[in-house]
Amino acid sequence: METIYGSSLKEADAVYACQFDGQGGMTSIDMNGLATPAQPFWQHLDYHNPKSYRWIMDTDLLPETVKKGLAGESFRPKIVRTGDGTMITLRTINSNKSERPDQLVTFRIYINAEIIVSSRHRKVHSLEQVLSDLQNGIGAKTTGHWLVEMADAITDEVGNFIEDLHDNLIELENMILEQRTPERGGLALLRKQLIILRRYMAPQRDVFARLANEKLLWMSDEDRHRMQEIADRLGRELDDLDGCIARTAIISDEITSMMTDAMNRRTYTMSLLAMIFLPTTFLTGLFGVNLGGIPGNENHLGFSIFCLLLLGLIIFVAWWLKRSKWL
Repeated sequence: METIYGSSLKEADAVYACQFDGQGGMTSIDMNGLATPAQPFWQHLDYHNPKSYRWIMDTDLLPETVKKGLAGESFRPKIVRTGDGTMITLRTINSNKSERPDQLVTFRIYINAEIIVSSRHRKVHSLEQVLSDLQNGIGAKTTGHWLVEMADAITDEVGNFIEDLHDNLIELENMILEQRTPERGGLALLRKQLIILRRYMAPQRDVFARLANEKLLWMSDEDRHRMQEIADRLGRELDDLDGCIARTAIISDEITSMMTDAMNRRTYTMSLLAMIFLPTTFLTGLFGVNLGGIPGNENHLGFSIFCLLLLGLIIFVAWWLKRSKWL
């Protein structure tokens, strides 16, 4: 690879650009900086930035087959080998303010033994730890090592979010045990987040597993071993997701059962009240006809006696329902 000067890289208007020093540290690339073939360099771009987009499409550092992918046309986690490099698309949690975590951020990488070019639009918070380690001199020494650190950080972020969802699920289960109905839409949102994560993390696990098994020249045996561990860890998190999705189905059934029981109790109560007042309704209707010969019509105590009889009838019917264990 020819010598690359900071001034030419600056045309990309990168979010940040640096060159590894081979000891776990880095040197920032700016107008006065210099990237050489001696050590790998990393350039991180926002592909919605017109300058960055133009640099991606015009640079000779990238194969033509990966330029469109880095420019934002790749969404689902996948891996594509091209020559001595590899194009990788990953998804991670959206930790940006005022945005939902399940609206996952897409992170694209082109990597070989000498260069790393990554792109995104929304900020990838997983990168902060990788960059911080490089700034502190305890970061990646090679491109393969960097990729492992990046995959590890993304998987940690996904795992933490799954733990948060699990806590929310436990809270919903406790509400069900206490016979309290969760807020409307809460369970639906939780289930949607679980399903979205399951949809994208399954192929991402396959990407990590393939990276562990592929004989990529820029990945050492130790890098491949660590990548396999990350794939296995993500696989266990996927198992947790499957369990959580199944538990949301049980919670949904319990909520439906609670609402059905509540409706049945109300209907049962109304039916009992109708039974209690049915005889009295019949009698009041019968005595309310405007015809001669109604008993007690000329007795000034007739109405009071009739009301007492109705009250006694109500008490008798209620006693009979209770004795029959309907009440």
